[in-house]
Amino acid sequence: MTATCVILDIGGVLEITPETGWVQRWEERLELPLGTVHERMRDVWQAGRVGSISEREVHEQVAARLGLDAPQAEAFMADLWAAYLGTPNGELIDYVRGLRGSCRLGILSNSFVGARERETARYHFDELVEQIVYSHEIGIEKPDPRAFDAACASLEVRPESCLFIDDVAANVAAAQAAGMQAHLFQDNARTITRIAAHLDVGPFVPGRVPLG
Repeated sequence: MTATCVILDIGGVLEITPETGWVQRWEERLELPLGTVHERMRDVWQAGRVGSISEREVHEQVAARLGLDAPQAEAFMADLWAAYLGTPNGELIDYVRGLRGSCRLGILSNSFVGARERETARYHFDELVEQIVYSHEIGIEKPDPRAFDAACASLEVRPESCLFIDDVAANVAAAQAAGMQAHLFQDNARTITRIAAHLDVGPFVPGRVPLG
């Protein structure tokens, strides 16, 4: 339980996921007021993030709540997944791949039912890291401290030995509160520098000034 560890988020870190405006385009196409899609689907989106609904049920609810026929529902879900998956952050992925064998590697992601299958097929994250903890599979989302506990337990590491990287400040703060070191992702250069410092320094020692 003393191995040095790096745990990363996916969306906004390993995947580049800018706002694409796809929901607004659907609202325009369906002649719905701005914000209608998320208003009607809010509880379904939440259920999907913690795995209390199946992917099939999400599809059915999309069709029913937005009044879509079968081809429209398929197109809507295709747009959802295109935005969700984004594009690979190739530089950071390549850097993390080079860390294999020098530390424990994991992923902790606020996800959506169906994400593991799609991300495995497209990005092979299961080959990049040792363990992937998805919110829709454990029923817990960051910044709940139990999510960080689950990630550490999956890798059999102590929180203080881990560096957690996320693009959401609240999740970074929560990781620190859970005893981990944490870094707010802003760009690859600073993130790679922070990871390198973590691996050089080793596990956090109370009283030591953290790097980055």
